[in-house]
Amino acid sequence: MDKRIGIIGIVIEDLSCAERVNAILHEHAELIVGRMGIPYRERGVSVITLIVDGSNDEISALTGKLGRVSGATVKSMVTKSK
Repeated sequence: MDKRIGIIGIVIEDLSCAERVNAILHEHAELIVGRMGIPYRERGVSVITLIVDGSNDEISALTGKLGRVSGATVKSMVTKSK
């Protein structure tokens, strides 16, 4: 499978789900090239951005697991080619 570079954006609206999100990220650590997390206190949310490198299936699996966490909103984008 060809590998792609992708970006995953996560908005954590319920801070009690942060532990579950971090556990999922740890499970898929081999895909993560970079991570930036910013607490946006004025809005009561936290925002996490990830740069990932993996197959489309691997990135989709990570995004799918994160998307099933109640209290988190997830969007992703991958490159068209290697």
